[in-house]
Amino acid sequence: WGGWWYWDPVENASFMPWLAGTALLHSSIVVEKRDALKTWTILLAIITFSLSLMGTFLVRSGILTSVHAFAVDPTRGVFILVLLALATGGSLLLYSVRAPTLKAGGVFTPISREGSLVLNNLLLSTATATVFIGTLYPLFLDVLNLGKVSVGAPFFNSTFVPLMIPMVAAMGVGPFLSWKRGDLPGVLGRLWVALVVTALAVLYAVWAVGGPVMALVGVAMGAWAFVSALAEFAERIRLFRAPAGESWSRAVNLPRSAWGMTIAHAFLGIGIMGMTATSSWNAELIKGMKPGDTATVAGYTLHFENVRPGFGENYRAEVGTFRVTKDGKVVTTLEPERRSYPVSRQTTSETAIHTTAFADLYVALGDPDSQGLWVVRIYHHPLLPWIWIGALGLVFGGLVSLSDRRFRIGAPERRRKGGPALQPAE
Repeated sequence: WGGWWYWDPVENASFMPWLAGTALLHSSIVVEKRDALKTWTILLAIITFSLSLMGTFLVRSGILTSVHAFAVDPTRGVFILVLLALATGGSLLLYSVRAPTLKAGGVFTPISREGSLVLNNLLLSTATATVFIGTLYPLFLDVLNLGKVSVGAPFFNSTFVPLMIPMVAAMGVGPFLSWKRGDLPGVLGRLWVALVVTALAVLYAVWAVGGPVMALVGVAMGAWAFVSALAEFAERIRLFRAPAGESWSRAVNLPRSAWGMTIAHAFLGIGIMGMTATSSWNAELIKGMKPGDTATVAGYTLHFENVRPGFGENYRAEVGTFRVTKDGKVVTTLEPERRSYPVSRQTTSETAIHTTAFADLYVALGDPDSQGLWVVRIYHHPLLPWIWIGALGLVFGGLVSLSDRRFRIGAPERRRKGGPALQPAE
């Protein structure tokens, strides 16, 4: 088990433009609806594209040490660096010349939908800067011969996570606020169901598994994001406040951007709960076992039945058989393998995985020792599938939003000709 996120430099290189791009998508909503934040949105677009090029440079140049880096020809990094300098430098030059000519848009109070989107932008931009500094700081020190340091998960977890907590909290409130000036107490009153469900989710986590305070905060944020997204959708279609036919008609006629926002925000909440659970309540056991032995992890009992030879097209294998039971009932049979490839003279472990909607159970077979004991690694990760479900739902929501008719090339032309006005995304 290598984890679902390691804060590896190459992972961070792809994560930074994703964060900046998310800020850009939300900032563009303010430009579209209120004609505000135009210069900031253009700057975000430049930064997002520049970070994409920089990620390519970091991966291809060979200047980073990472298991994910692949630099067959390091001289390619020079070409990418020149492209990065021209694209970023040229864009910033044009920006410095033209940005002052853009007129300011509509004004708004801090407690408004625009204000919540500005807060979203500030937190995402700060998070991007944090990842940028943590990723490149060791590289700068090395180039300047100031020593070698390693910036890893403890730094990123202690700086990135606190920025995301207020962002997710605001994510549930922002769509309920009015443009220009919002009524925060009134919005919280309309969100009482989401607040109650969030509190119940935290109480259930305390009762079922307990855990550190930050784990409970993560559960609260995930539940809040999921339920508040559904509550906002219900508010749009006047669910339970209008006849069913009218609510259905409203849902069908909602713009795709509204559907996409609901899907993305809800599945982000699912992903957050998965990240929290698998990081806080995972179980791991490394044990020397021989056929006939048993091991218990997270309520599962694994019975080591035998090891038999196996063969493939280009490898030989030793296949272990583990019967998995829970509460006396057989759940599944797992068969991890230890493969040997004669041509390349390599040995690999093929992990056996049992996946349910609420957890993943991994079993890996290691080498035997002189006493006939096999090193067996067993991992139980609760809600791990929710990470993948949340990520896929997030992507799907983004694609649904981008399929909105307003984002097609001909949309501005239709508006100039007096076409029908469409409902804004938020």
